[in-house]
Amino acid sequence: MQDCQVPDNTEELERMMDDYGPRLLRLCFLRLQDVQLAEDALQDTFVKAWQAYPKFRHDSSEITWLSAIAINCCRSIQRKAWHRLVDLKAPLDKLPDASTPFTPYDDTVTQAVMKLPRRDQEVILLHYYQGLPVKDIASALSIPLSTVTTRLIRARKKLEKSLERWYHDA
Repeated sequence: MQDCQVPDNTEELERMMDDYGPRLLRLCFLRLQDVQLAEDALQDTFVKAWQAYPKFRHDSSEITWLSAIAINCCRSIQRKAWHRLVDLKAPLDKLPDASTPFTPYDDTVTQAVMKLPRRDQEVILLHYYQGLPVKDIASALSIPLSTVTTRLIRARKKLEKSLERWYHDA
């Protein structure tokens, strides 16, 4: 029986996992649209990188090299027969009933707030989500009180317009 040659680059692997793990996980998630599959692809990515590191020629940056491995791992997962049979984007009403009731979170308002221009978004988030009074918002953002008031009024009008159909349908 032959001995398995294990590359001695554990420290490099740990460093790469720390440096690039979150970025690669996001890449895998965007590609696969499933957290568990993305985690599996990330794990496969680092196993393959660990095995291939002695042959890595540094012609490109590590993140480029790792990204290519991650994309290939995602492609491998997508090619598997069971992956083609599973609809990862199935509507919630088509999923089997759970033993406990589930009420999906309606994030329509949050999405509308996040689409506002940054300066309007800031005052809305600070006032309604953080509960800060207008005076404290002015202090936190280093802007006049009247500016905070104007931005709140403007942001509310934009939200009212963008949420009009949602509000009346609810």
